[in-house]
Amino acid sequence: MTRVLLVASAIVVATVSCSRNTITGRNQLSLVSESDLQATALTEYKQFLSENKVVSTGNSKDAEMVKRVGNRIAAAITRYYTEKGMASALSSYQWEFNLVDAKDVNAWCMPGGKVVVYTGLLPVTRDEASLAIVMGHEITHAVAGHSRERMSQQMVAQGLQGVGGVALGGNQKALSIFNAVYAPTAQVGVLLPNSRKQESEADHYGLIFAAMAGYNPEVAVGFWQRMAAQGGQKTSVLLSTHPSDEQRIADIKRLLPEAMKYYTPVKN
Repeated sequence: MTRVLLVASAIVVATVSCSRNTITGRNQLSLVSESDLQATALTEYKQFLSENKVVSTGNSKDAEMVKRVGNRIAAAITRYYTEKGMASALSSYQWEFNLVDAKDVNAWCMPGGKVVVYTGLLPVTRDEASLAIVMGHEITHAVAGHSRERMSQQMVAQGLQGVGGVALGGNQKALSIFNAVYAPTAQVGVLLPNSRKQESEADHYGLIFAAMAGYNPEVAVGFWQRMAAQGGQKTSVLLSTHPSDEQRIADIKRLLPEAMKYYTPVKN
């Protein structure tokens, strides 16, 4: 009877706590407020930057490139949302883009637009347009609420559901799940993977945002092929959590005609 009640409770909470994502139109489980997530993310982001080697834009063209690409994609996303009458969804975003000196072949974006690119990714991206593909992909995960969705699903699995949402502050179980989802602390733990649907959405809209920012989305094919060649490197977190296979590349090729409609070459 207890098991039945728990299952019934989870179903009720999942039904009540779903929200429609403004970009994808898909209903998602949402047990934590965006404002709560962004507040926690800001704290974690500042701590991460204080404990790692941030590459200064004053001494590095690569760091300048990361900020340039990030700002262009952020502007493209803002324009996309504004044109569709959804600008309010990004009103709380305070974008930050930093290059961190580490061998990890990875990049990530936390709620509120807090982005990190690792120097270990740059030999694989090779050029600015390919970096835009990665950053567009990772930023899409954030604006599409994918991590919040994964976190909420894990909360239900651990019995933390509650109608009206779950507060992060002081809830150690909820904070532990946060740390398993978001990049700074997840690097030393078990990173909860994105679903195939989430990956498809990140590829789809990431291509569009990169194209709107002035970067040729066609370079995505070559980039993911290079990522596939990184399969034997244990430091490739991006590869291990973002499946790079023939199906993904085939899907990207299918999506390119749509993305190319948004593409106007960037003027430096």
